[in-house]
Amino acid sequence: MAAKFLSLSCIRNESWTDLSPRPHYPSMPKYPKGLLHSETNDEIQGSKSKALFSVFGMTCSACAGSVEKAIKRLPGIREAIVDVLNNRAQVLFYRSFVNEETIRETIEDAGFQATLVKDELTKGFMQICQIRIKGMTCTTCSMTVESVLRGISGVRKAQVALATEEAEIHYDPKMVSYNELLEAVNDTGFEPTLISSGEDRSKVQLKVVGIKTDHSWRIVENSLQALPGVKDIEIDVALQKISLAYNPDMTGPRNFIQVIESTGSSHFKATLYPEGSSRESHREEQIKQYYRSFLWSLVFTIPVFLTSMVFMYIPGLEHGLETKVVNMLSVGAILRWALSSPVQFIIGWRFYTGSYKALRHGSANMDVLIALGTNAAYFYSVYTVLRTATSKTFKGTDFFETSSMLISFILLGKYLEVLAKGKTSEAICKLMDLAPETATLLTLNDEGNVVSEEEIDSRLIQKSDILKVIPGAKVACDGFVILGQSHVNESMITGESKPVIKRKGDMVIGGTMNENGVLHIQATRVGSESALSQIVHLVESAQMAKAPVQKLADRISKYFVPLVIVLSFSTWLAWFLAGKYNGYPESWIPSSMDSFELALQFGISVMVIACPCALGLATPTAVMVGTGIGASQGVLIKGGQALESAHKVNCIVFDKTGTLTVGKPVVVNTRLLKNMVLQELYELVAAVEVNSEHPLAKAIVEYAKKFKEDEETYGWPEARDFVAIYWSWC
Repeated sequence: MAAKFLSLSCIRNESWTDLSPRPHYPSMPKYPKGLLHSETNDEIQGSKSKALFSVFGMTCSACAGSVEKAIKRLPGIREAIVDVLNNRAQVLFYRSFVNEETIRETIEDAGFQATLVKDELTKGFMQICQIRIKGMTCTTCSMTVESVLRGISGVRKAQVALATEEAEIHYDPKMVSYNELLEAVNDTGFEPTLISSGEDRSKVQLKVVGIKTDHSWRIVENSLQALPGVKDIEIDVALQKISLAYNPDMTGPRNFIQVIESTGSSHFKATLYPEGSSRESHREEQIKQYYRSFLWSLVFTIPVFLTSMVFMYIPGLEHGLETKVVNMLSVGAILRWALSSPVQFIIGWRFYTGSYKALRHGSANMDVLIALGTNAAYFYSVYTVLRTATSKTFKGTDFFETSSMLISFILLGKYLEVLAKGKTSEAICKLMDLAPETATLLTLNDEGNVVSEEEIDSRLIQKSDILKVIPGAKVACDGFVILGQSHVNESMITGESKPVIKRKGDMVIGGTMNENGVLHIQATRVGSESALSQIVHLVESAQMAKAPVQKLADRISKYFVPLVIVLSFSTWLAWFLAGKYNGYPESWIPSSMDSFELALQFGISVMVIACPCALGLATPTAVMVGTGIGASQGVLIKGGQALESAHKVNCIVFDKTGTLTVGKPVVVNTRLLKNMVLQELYELVAAVEVNSEHPLAKAIVEYAKKFKEDEETYGWPEARDFVAIYWSWC
């Protein structure tokens, strides 16, 4: 017996380092009996395999948990990840101990249908690159970028979302790199920023204080590069920031901080870089930029409007504005020209650059319409001013207020647009806030006893860490229970309002709430691998997906701008010819205009009023709001197609009624088995249940308070010798 325990001890201390679950937890996989340490090590190194299974019959995360638990109980399982949303299970295993057929039979024994998927593992490996794109103003811009990306060899799929100003590209890294994708976007005239290259699933940014010289930076970089599992290091000396991409199975952020601080002999200090969503910071900067531009445009536009529309009807001011300077050139015309020029060429410069970028690639967007319309009004007004300055008889009307007011109104619309875009991502932020900010890390000795505990940032959690979760706290990451028993509220994932009892060996999900009892859990999935992160990614992908009606709108907008230009010119020409050949009464023409100027106004109106932005933004904004709010309420919507088809639904079937609740149990009826006042009964029951943290106990206490609504405070008799007995009521 002593030899047997010694053999097990050797396996635990020496050979199990490559297999993350520790063998003294009975719910995790063990090696077959009699396998020697040397055999184990040799066979493990050369027999690692990966298998992908299609699993049917899973309806919630509890099903996925049972499948994952069943697989991990098999000997030789390295890792098992079950995706309930896509009905897939990916298993990393050691072929010396188990094979695909055994894993498939195990899944079917758990009550689900499983088939081995071979094609997806043998075909080319695809990565997903996410890029933020600045400068897109309408659907034509996004379609131009999308078509360029789709034309690159090695790109299987490309989606560009105007509402989020982001692109998601599925590409083969063997055929094209993410740098080439960035260059392609940049060549279209827009400014790309890399969000994720898809080459790493785990990345961390550290702020390092105390490094003064380039030599010290090189020493730190070399020390980090020597760590196993570090894939890539980027250093920004100006921001004192180090970005690391790493394999979470081999290392983690706490190791990086320890290496940096030990390298500098305690002179270097490393912390997690202050977290701030680059998407949100970009959105806030965009809002501020449009707000400033709109205010500055008002500073010049309001005086132009007053001098042309208001002051002309005030006797004293009218005389001053009509004072002639040179020939027929008046003071008012000079003032309007001077005030409208900054709006046209400085504040409105963004429309010129946008038009140039679009026309350079053979497309026309909203900026082209705005530039054409405002330039027509402005330069005709300049012509009028110059003509009056050189003629003693010419009387013309300028349209400086038209160009200035158009630009101001468009900037106001853009400001309201970016405000609306910003609100669409609030639901995703709420989802991310479900994860706790801190976690309690436990240090165990060789016997499994707790040596120390430390509160750390939840972003510093690494795989195989042992964490402590107290009653009322949230689970920091995905893992399994190694000690303790408690009820955990998993309604954020499953929608089930009834808390689920968790014992040793049971899986827990990050972001769920621990109701009662202390749990010790071992982390299995952290960072982007966690269930919560995958839900956030699913919602973001759903927001990127285009609904069928949006694809139709995109096709229409491709021809929309050229059609508007043709219609605008046709409108001007028709009214001009009608005026020249007396096609309408002369009374229609205002006293300050001629037929040409009236026709020009109609042509400009058609050009600037036909904005294609609504075509490209209405549907994606609705999809973003719908999927975001749905996710915050526990409903995952797979894109706009599902929302568009929802109006056809006339019947909804639920597999269980437990999810159709208000989220907490309540007392609905009371039966007395003897003659007793109901209030006295609940006083006695509440005196006992008030000491319990059980959900049913809380419901009873809340109901008992109704009998004391007239009292200012709720006082219950004292209960002695109270003992809480844990019992499964699921």
